[in-house]
Amino acid sequence: MGFRCGIVGLPNVGKSTIFNALTAAGIESANYPFCTIEPNVGMVPVPDERLDQLATMAKTRNKVNARMEFVDIAGLVSGASQGEGLGNQFLGHIRQVDAIAHVIRCFADDNIVHVGGSIDPLRDREIINTELILADLETVRKRLDKTAAQVKSGQKGAKEQQAFLQALADHLDQGQPARTMEPDDIGQEVLKELFLLSAKPVLYVANVAEEEIGSGNPWVEKLKEVAAAEQASVVMISGAIEEELSHLEEEERRAFLDDLGQSEPGLNRLIRSGYQLLGLITYFTVGEKETRAWTIPQGWKAPQAAGVIHTDFERGFIRAEVISCQDLLACGSETKAREKGLMRLEGKDYVVRDGDCINFRFNV
Repeated sequence: MGFRCGIVGLPNVGKSTIFNALTAAGIESANYPFCTIEPNVGMVPVPDERLDQLATMAKTRNKVNARMEFVDIAGLVSGASQGEGLGNQFLGHIRQVDAIAHVIRCFADDNIVHVGGSIDPLRDREIINTELILADLETVRKRLDKTAAQVKSGQKGAKEQQAFLQALADHLDQGQPARTMEPDDIGQEVLKELFLLSAKPVLYVANVAEEEIGSGNPWVEKLKEVAAAEQASVVMISGAIEEELSHLEEEERRAFLDDLGQSEPGLNRLIRSGYQLLGLITYFTVGEKETRAWTIPQGWKAPQAAGVIHTDFERGFIRAEVISCQDLLACGSETKAREKGLMRLEGKDYVVRDGDCINFRFNV
């Protein structure tokens, strides 16, 4: 099961620096030449202290983090929706991701030329958003033409779809992204079929100078204001710091972070924020042989969660033995958790919670 977060932004905002630091921190990465229109792809482990603590408690021989896929999409420019800068191809890559991490330059550096000639995070945000909206508007108008023909032929449900599509086109034409629409049931079905770029959830990544990682700056505060208006979050990191951290050993990394007054790398916050943006949660399987974090969408029931491990687990699901990771860690072992009555049996309708530790019973 793949969960893809695309990293987008204008050229020279630090996208590739951040992506390279992300994949250097991971185990696997599949990179393609940047000189082509293919994006760079990296599988990144999701930092989780709960997994570390559970693995230590179980004295496990193998610890496996949950993973997210990050896609470094080449820099978009104004006019991308009309094909500028190979924009159509790059917009196509964005269409294939589940969420967008929009990197915005919030630092000044005379040695790194900004494509816009000056540092203006709000302008940069608007350029990218506008290109995504314009591309979507073209998609919606094409669908409207098709639906108009269906209305003429008397196709069932076509009038209702046409009404929603017209409202959506007007919404986009006013510069509003599709994700801020509140569709009815028919609208939700139409949106699923269209795969609109501006319907994807967005996380803004404010890339600041090394000396501003603790304090931030006025550019970041302005970005937070506009992000809050569209119910999006902002993660502040320094690409320069993350790049340097990616080349250090663990002990050196810890000392460097301590000198900066930081408790963890900024990339950890970025990864976790991307995870939350996608509506994902983690459950754990714990044992001496392996302790593993498993990723599922929020709201999944126990049989679906079991199917992530193996389809046989879902097909032959009987029961799930469940305990929260907090309770298990407090008890120190599954045996003690059972003695205290904290290990419970759940059936097919149980909705898995973030942090559950689960043993599945199945029979095929």
